[in-house]
Amino acid sequence: MTSASIDDEARKRNAGAGRLITALGIAQICSWGTLYYSFALMAEAMRLELGWSKTAIYGAATLGLTLAGIAAYPVGAAIDRGQGRIVMSLASVGAGLLLFAWSQVSNVFVFYAIFAAIGCLQAATFYEPAFAVIARRVGSGNARRGITTLTLWGGFASTVFIPLIQFLIDGIGWRDALMVLGAINIVVCGGLYFFAIDPAKDYVIPVRQPHEAPPLAGRKAVAWAMRRPVFWALMVALVGYEAAFAALTFHLYPLLLERGLNTAGVVTVLAVIGPAQVAGRILIMMFAANAPIRRVGSMIVIAFPLAVLGFALAPPNVAIIAVIAAFYGGANGMITIVRGLMVPEMISRDAYGAINGALVAPMNIMLAISPLAAAWIWSATGGYDAVLIVIGAGACVLCVGFWIAAALSVRKVQS
Repeated sequence: MTSASIDDEARKRNAGAGRLITALGIAQICSWGTLYYSFALMAEAMRLELGWSKTAIYGAATLGLTLAGIAAYPVGAAIDRGQGRIVMSLASVGAGLLLFAWSQVSNVFVFYAIFAAIGCLQAATFYEPAFAVIARRVGSGNARRGITTLTLWGGFASTVFIPLIQFLIDGIGWRDALMVLGAINIVVCGGLYFFAIDPAKDYVIPVRQPHEAPPLAGRKAVAWAMRRPVFWALMVALVGYEAAFAALTFHLYPLLLERGLNTAGVVTVLAVIGPAQVAGRILIMMFAANAPIRRVGSMIVIAFPLAVLGFALAPPNVAIIAVIAAFYGGANGMITIVRGLMVPEMISRDAYGAINGALVAPMNIMLAISPLAAAWIWSATGGYDAVLIVIGAGACVLCVGFWIAAALSVRKVQS
């Protein structure tokens, strides 16, 4: 094969990968918007109509997110086997049907059953499976730009869907709004995942020489990774991150009200976080596109305890707290990229889906537990001071865990 034909083949592959990432990006906006950001708005509408307590409604979300964490590994392993198209497209169709079922709910036990199933399907429709699809398409060693670009798309989910969902609830009611969201999952997400993901175009792993170790796969890959201290250090870091992030995300609104801001001020502060996440990801693309992810992550994690300290000590001034929120949002946007790239760059370039699924499973479970734990601490102490101390501790665990992982990963990863 001539160099010209090799270059032409590379251009075709890059163009195809670009179309894949665009399709995944649009689908991710819709998946996150309909299956994650919709919940808070629907929960309030359900509470007013059905008379259920907030605790009962949010308990369903906790159950779903817990099951999403448990399902992360089998989903990742299936994508490693080339089943990304069927996994993500069928999961979106199933999620759409479950949203239809949710729209008809009037019994809390049925609601919990529906959300248990939705949680399992979230594991097959959010960032982690999409990251694994990209890694399989272009090779995990070449996935950095694609994963970064995908997170830029996903950053617009709340911006697009929160006002859209509120408009639908105000116009046609929460039940019919869920029907619309279900149709979006089936038609848009299911269609894009099915037609864009083509296993026949996946990156072909070069044949290894007899003296080279065979590629890792499935449970063997996870077992290999679990024998590496860097795997456990990253897991500790991710659990600390999710403990801080989830608690702060779900409680920032009442926390800022308690700190003395009025409702308009709190909304202004919260509106800053989404755009700041996108801005943070753009900064990485511009200034750290090729920097080792261990160095990038080691600097980013410092922002989280500083942000928590800022929220704890800042006076009730909208401008000051908005700056802190932008700082926090930018760091959170960047850490999503770190999450997507730490497996191939710090652990192994083989079996991305399986290793990443096993690594993030405890993090996803913490996502479910942390908001409820924060609510319990608030109830027990009568304020958010103790909650902020615990959130700050989680942010410090993130820093220490990632710094240890970065030191351990200086050694060459398995490739």
